[in-house]
Amino acid sequence: MPDVIAADLRVLFCGINPGLYTAAVGHHFARPGNRFWPALFAAGFTDRLMSPFDERELLKLGFGVTNVVMRATASADELTRDELRAGGKRLVTKVRRYRPAFLAILGLGAYRAAWGVPKAVIGPQEEQIGETVVWILPNPSGLNAHYQAKDLACVFGELKAAVDTEIPRR
Repeated sequence: MPDVIAADLRVLFCGINPGLYTAAVGHHFARPGNRFWPALFAAGFTDRLMSPFDERELLKLGFGVTNVVMRATASADELTRDELRAGGKRLVTKVRRYRPAFLAILGLGAYRAAWGVPKAVIGPQEEQIGETVVWILPNPSGLNAHYQAKDLACVFGELKAAVDTEIPRR
């Protein structure tokens, strides 16, 4: 899965890893039932409901997409802690290179495992990567029954509000 990325983005959204369907079609969050695109729209990141095939249009809005681990699996539960830790290190390098204002990691459990922060919670984190604010969002996969569409819209909306009030640093 190629990244959708550029320097100085407002938000770099980071999935855990591509699912098998997503990898097969070659677009981020492509599996029918994944709620990433509806959550972006509901939170006001986009002015219309985009599809995975529109992903490059995110760059014009100041947003990008990457993954912690690039290996495709049927479920993120198939990833090992070592894969998540190694992916976390690669992600830190990527963030230092591209310098997004916010890094939004979409998966609390993956963040906890990749960065060794077992008590992390949804929302902004104390630690930053350089000047990049790290923000944890729930995994938007349809398999994540803990968050319904309205709940995802709410937590994505909290990030959107923070992005909108950020003082430009460049």
